[in-house]
Amino acid sequence: MTPMSPVPSERPTRTPSVRIVHTADLDTGTLDAARILLYDVFDDMTAEDWDHALGGLHALVHEDGELIGHAAVVQRCLLHNGRALRCGYVEGVGVRADHRGRGHGAALMNALERVIRNAYDLGALSAADGAAAFYATRGWQLWRGRSSALAPNGPHPTPDEDGSLYVLPSAVPLNLEGDLTCDWREGDVW
Repeated sequence: MTPMSPVPSERPTRTPSVRIVHTADLDTGTLDAARILLYDVFDDMTAEDWDHALGGLHALVHEDGELIGHAAVVQRCLLHNGRALRCGYVEGVGVRADHRGRGHGAALMNALERVIRNAYDLGALSAADGAAAFYATRGWQLWRGRSSALAPNGPHPTPDEDGSLYVLPSAVPLNLEGDLTCDWREGDVW
């Protein structure tokens, strides 16, 4: 006999309502709540990580007036096969621990994937430990080639990221075994 998993909630299941808002249109209280949420979700969250989630669109899930889920998509430039590609880069995907397993993460990603498919050449993200299977089941594909960043002094290999980068292909053909280079930023470049 196997032990039973705890029931996450006695509340009826319903499709989470996701609100999409640009950083410029978020009030200070919501921005603060999103930052606090992500610091609670990720043990290694830094100020630079938070900064990377700003300047694009935020997907937000509230329950009973409290922010319980956040994800963002920001524009970045990726270089692949001699082309500069407009990328919708996913950042800060997190759901409060006591609300996981209810479809909030999927709802957040549904909203961002719609934006990516309609506004960008491709989507990309660096999957946190344990999240790779979630993205793979949604159609995100593991980048199997080498990665690098276009640093101020030229291309800089990022082998520590290899094996954790995922892309959501769109109309632009991609060689998943090829090289992929991201634009430079402070902190984690991917």
